[in-house]
Amino acid sequence: MEYYIFFCSIQVVISPPKNTIACTEAVFKRLWLIENQEESNPATISQQELGLFLTENMSEIDFEELAEIELQKDEAEHAIMEKRKTSFTPAACEDTELSINHPYYDVARHGIVQLAGDDNSGRRVITFSCCRMPPSHQLNHSRLLEYLRYTLDQYVENDYTLVYFHYGLNSRNKPSLNWLQSAYKEFDRKYKKNLKALYVVHPTNFIKILWNIFKPLISHKFGKKITYLNYLSDLREHLKYDQLNIPEDVIRHDQNLRDKQKGRPPPSAKVPPPRPPLPTQQFGVSLQYLKDKNKGQLIPPVMKQTVSYLKNKGLRVEGLFRRSASIQTIKEVHKLYNQGKPVNFDDYGDIHIPAVILKTFLRELPQPLLTFESYDQILGITGVESSLRVTRCKQVIQGLPEHNYVVLKYLICFLHMVSQESIYNKMTGSNLACVFGLNLIWPPKGASSLSALNPLNHFTELLIDFYSKIFSSRTVPGEILP
Repeated sequence: MEYYIFFCSIQVVISPPKNTIACTEAVFKRLWLIENQEESNPATISQQELGLFLTENMSEIDFEELAEIELQKDEAEHAIMEKRKTSFTPAACEDTELSINHPYYDVARHGIVQLAGDDNSGRRVITFSCCRMPPSHQLNHSRLLEYLRYTLDQYVENDYTLVYFHYGLNSRNKPSLNWLQSAYKEFDRKYKKNLKALYVVHPTNFIKILWNIFKPLISHKFGKKITYLNYLSDLREHLKYDQLNIPEDVIRHDQNLRDKQKGRPPPSAKVPPPRPPLPTQQFGVSLQYLKDKNKGQLIPPVMKQTVSYLKNKGLRVEGLFRRSASIQTIKEVHKLYNQGKPVNFDDYGDIHIPAVILKTFLRELPQPLLTFESYDQILGITGVESSLRVTRCKQVIQGLPEHNYVVLKYLICFLHMVSQESIYNKMTGSNLACVFGLNLIWPPKGASSLSALNPLNHFTELLIDFYSKIFSSRTVPGEILP
């Protein structure tokens, strides 16, 4: 009955040429087969077959209306699952750090696009949440596109990952298909090249249809970057799930899907208490723990070894710290360090491996090197008069615990060396700050918001560019430099 209504709806909303009804009926049959193939014969029809059919036989059908109908069907199913009316209320996501003077305040305030930490390879993660999109008459989709580009411009020089939460896209807030086509064309090669993964969470038939409509426009290479995930738990394999700041509506929908698929799932097993760290552990432990286990050395062994190797062999490597490395190799090196075994980076033949290991070490510290206590002070750097910002940076740094100060001074000294070779490696202080800013400081709970990104990176850039001035007045007994 559901698909009979769907079929009739297409005939009503479309003014058909003479052969449109036949084409529509064929689409109806194929969509019905796709929808039900899990309960019948999985080989009945493939997405490739549907794509070929749409391309060759469906040119006269109004795809905009087809998408509209499919979204309405999704809404009806969601409403039944959640046992509530289909009234639309976008998920609230108030960014308390967002200034009303933000150039895209009208769009950014909804929290549709957010920064969400890093994936398992150390790449920045950006999320797009459809459930936070208000109705179309309340959101300028051209501005949304500009804001998305504005956000990505801060990352396209480095590898990055996108997570698209599809739940919440409906007939009232969806952009037009022409807008989607324009959006794909708008983002040229520089945006697509360094996008290493696009995760589509909770895909529906609408996504399947959309993919086949746009498939002729999408390169094979880009298509391989797309991964469809049916449940939120699938993200844990690829990302740091706890950093994602997933909308409550999406979490609730995910639970509804699980309940529908298998009935009420059994209670999840209790998470065992964390094990005490190994005596030789180097990642995920405090600076004090590392000092105690390494005969009082102030500079952690991982940092000392990676910085020494990169100083000798990587200062003039173009794109140093921008590129990712083999996940498997990073895991292997990570394990060797934690087991107290020797690591020889020459064995791997990839200068980006020690670079990624250094970033990973910083990111896995229980507390950021710049400390949680400094977070709000650092956020306020852009509110300080330009001529006084270096002095303000110096004041913040002087207030750090002694051990944090020594390690930070060692690291920033090295990053200053890297920036001095920017004519070769293209890594200016600004570029290095984009890479290291969020590895040096993050909030006590969750990930930093997009609005926090500018002050955090600017503070880091000042540290690198004015290293001598900021760190010259304080010397700690036992400190060393690269």
